Amino acid sequence: MTITAKLAELGITLPKAAAPVASYVPVVVHGGMAYVSGQLPFVDGVVVKGRLGDDVSVEAGQAAARACALMIVAQLQAAGLLDQVARVVKLSAFINCTADFTQQPEVANGASDLMEEIFGGAGQHARAAVGVPALPRGAAVEVDAVIALTA
Repeated sequence: MTITAKLAELGITLPKAAAPVASYVPVVVHGGMAYVSGQLPFVDGVVVKGRLGDDVSVEAGQAAARACALMIVAQLQAAGLLDQVARVVKLSAFINCTADFTQQPEVANGASDLMEEIFGGAGQHARAAVGVPALPRGAAVEVDAVIALTA
């Protein structure tokens, strides 16, 4: 089954791949790997903003991380790579949070769980989940990815 078919089966509609907001490209392919730039959580074309531990709940943070993961998949689709995904190798999740917030791993699960939902065992990955004091555009979460491609 293609990933496109899997998305349809799951009832997932990908957002339009976001254009870069600065001097970078969304996806770089090198040595059989796709490096997907950090993606912000767009919901209905609007960035989910806020700070975990302040005005964003863990559940809302998980939903924002899931939206970032959807954008990663949308970027792969826009680059013509979606059905070449062999393995999600690593995700890095950056959580806009207060200094005393410690549930970054739970927030990042929103992205991780989606990758496994879409790619099955090939969606299981290594991960970093870190708290940061600010993110671009005031986003609550940002996630980037390293993806292994089929030969």
